[in-house]
Amino acid sequence: GEKGNTGQERTIASAMKSTMWLCEPRPDVATLVRLVEHSFELSEASRTPVMVEFRLRASHVTGTFVCKDNRKPDVPYGAYEAARSNYDRLVLPPSNYLHEREKLEQRLPAAQRYIREHGLNELFPGNADDVGIITVGGLYNTVAAGLRDLGLADACGEARIPILALNVTYPLVTEQVLDFCRDKRAVLIVEESHPAYLEQAIESILRKAGIDTNVIGKSVLPAYGQYTESVALDGLLKFIEGTLPSGLDVAAVTRHHREITDANEAVMPFDRPLPMRDSTFCTGCPERPVFSALKIAQREFGPIHVSSDIGCHTFSVFAPFEMGNTILGYGMGLASSAAVGASFNKRTLSVMGDGGFWHNGLLSGVASAVHNDQDGVLLVFDNGYTASTGGQMLPSTNKTTQRGIGEASIEQAARALGTRWVRTVRSYSVAKVMKLLREAMTTPEGGLKVIVARGECELQKQQRDYVGEQSRIAAGARAVRTRFGIDDELCTGDHSCIRLSGCPSLTVKDNPDPLKLDPVAHVSKGCVGCGLCGEVAHAAVLCPSFHRAEIVHNPHWWDRWVNRVNRAIINLLQAAHPTATP
Repeated sequence: GEKGNTGQERTIASAMKSTMWLCEPRPDVATLVRLVEHSFELSEASRTPVMVEFRLRASHVTGTFVCKDNRKPDVPYGAYEAARSNYDRLVLPPSNYLHEREKLEQRLPAAQRYIREHGLNELFPGNADDVGIITVGGLYNTVAAGLRDLGLADACGEARIPILALNVTYPLVTEQVLDFCRDKRAVLIVEESHPAYLEQAIESILRKAGIDTNVIGKSVLPAYGQYTESVALDGLLKFIEGTLPSGLDVAAVTRHHREITDANEAVMPFDRPLPMRDSTFCTGCPERPVFSALKIAQREFGPIHVSSDIGCHTFSVFAPFEMGNTILGYGMGLASSAAVGASFNKRTLSVMGDGGFWHNGLLSGVASAVHNDQDGVLLVFDNGYTASTGGQMLPSTNKTTQRGIGEASIEQAARALGTRWVRTVRSYSVAKVMKLLREAMTTPEGGLKVIVARGECELQKQQRDYVGEQSRIAAGARAVRTRFGIDDELCTGDHSCIRLSGCPSLTVKDNPDPLKLDPVAHVSKGCVGCGLCGEVAHAAVLCPSFHRAEIVHNPHWWDRWVNRVNRAIINLLQAAHPTATP
């Protein structure tokens, strides 16, 4: 939805203000590859940086493309004996004044000329020539799918209404816009978010050229949110009904839209829309236990201000934790808490990941806090990677989990800058995390207090271990997988375990006892055996309904013997208590 979409749309504002070109290719594999290649060439031709934006929806596209041979660089390795300096390329005054003039007088015309000569923007003709659609390249597939559903395009995307797909969103090529709009009564501009940069720019281009084509955009399409197929479908219908394109059966288009709407409503399994599902931590994430511990610990010392950071731990702002009062920037959690700490009668808690710590938190946060004798608490999640952006390695990445990176200690770095109170804890040990949080928040010792919660990113761990485990099982080697479950008879049905952990694999099911109406908690097959549910039940003194099970692949004789003994003991106990169930 717009949570991931708004940030992308703001890129065009940065490109326009910085006078850097922005490519947003049509979601077609061959087109994506072609535009990446041309983006490098466009940069060289105009001596300007080029940004290439891939929308989230492009990741769902499949296809093929023809590979090209690698090219040797024009400047081979080691060609220069000494660095060269060009006064005209300096970024300080007075050279940068020359850059601003060059951007408009030389670079912009060169870029527009390259875009036009190499056909980076694509024109898809149609037979309804009195109207047209101008869309950013990333939304072309959505527009084509909407026209298909309205009966105005075939399955291959051949549409009856002409479409100009702007694979280069900025700069616009004035001649292309004028040629497309000159003989049309109205054009629809399809761009997400607000302000409507393209709509305003195209309106300006047409009016300066004396062309009175009606430019329609946000009057039929929403000014916020993601343009899904249903949103585009409604906007296209309003555009067509308002402009009445020649040669199109508008009544048939309206009928198609009504049939699709009725069909969608008919397959709705519920009589009302489902509530939105918030983003959350992955199953088994080592950061979830720490927030569970903090939620339980706050029963003792009360709610506190939490300065969050950029990373996976940002999901703590959603239910069931709802922790994170401010978010400033990557590695800026501790620095931001310094500004608000004096407003509270309790210590503030700053949260950041190991990636944020090495990126900005060490100097902007820890060094400043020590220098200013800031009396606060810093919680650093050391999961071994920059997990939220794909698992990139860090200075503190362990050599046993990823190769080629040396180990740098977060604790030693904090102490080297003068932090005296530094503690390390296993993130899955909820009771121990609670104890450290309680100590950090209540100790009479002043100054910065740093807690490093260590636990490897479960997603990276699963991806690394799964293939090896399956290979060992196939080879006949012994392998053990841990899973957790809930005893239906012991579950009280108050679901405190869910409210305190929020694990996606912890859900509810119908109570098997016909005399009880409340559903019982249930562990789904998505469980990865991290043990958080049991840790929370123990730390918060909940019902003892959780049990642990080990699934042994290719068991040895010892495993089989232990299993037989366990079953024999269980049978004896069941015989002594006939009402018990297995």
